[in-house]
Amino acid sequence: MTFLELINDVLIRLREPTVTSNAQNAYSTLIGRFVNDAKRQVEDAFGWNVLGKTVTITTVSATFSYSMTGAGQKFQVQDVINTTSNIPLQNISFVEMNRYQNLVPTTNGIPQYYSFDGVDANGDTKVLLYPRPNGVYSIPFSVVVPQAILAADATVVLVPDFLVVQNAYARALVERGEDGGLNSSEAYQLYRGMLSDQIALEGTRFPEQQEFVAI
Repeated sequence: MTFLELINDVLIRLREPTVTSNAQNAYSTLIGRFVNDAKRQVEDAFGWNVLGKTVTITTVSATFSYSMTGAGQKFQVQDVINTTSNIPLQNISFVEMNRYQNLVPTTNGIPQYYSFDGVDANGDTKVLLYPRPNGVYSIPFSVVVPQAILAADATVVLVPDFLVVQNAYARALVERGEDGGLNSSEAYQLYRGMLSDQIALEGTRFPEQQEFVAI
């Protein structure tokens, strides 16, 4: 569904007239805010495959800090590998990385460890590598990145649209109060049941989502 279709779906459930633009009136704008709030909550609930992307870092010799361009700050890491050297990278704590980078002697070599540290001027997370690269390495990060806030009418939501609609509908009921239809707590319980079912369904395709791994 597009942003506008999501808004109209919620309006229909509220027995309100549909609109031709998300900002057509104050109420459609409010419902648009609820839709974005709902989208964010659905995205945060699970590592949806549809949100997966790869951010590839190409190293420069002796440079150990890089920006995760386009990843922002609310991403989940699925896997990190060094495709040049054919090895996986291990996530270590900031404390360990800080000591590796600042207690002499530092080591230059094939990057095997990574840790996140702060953000750049664009709001993207920065990652530190160790050993400090001694050459050019290609390091793809497989991550799950939330979709940008919906703003244009024609933008299509990536996460399951029916979950976004049900969540936004529950939020709208809270704002409006009881009106003889479904109450907000019932609507939210329906959303939670639908979310649980969808997560269980998607999880069947990805074994890593079904187990805890001892580290």
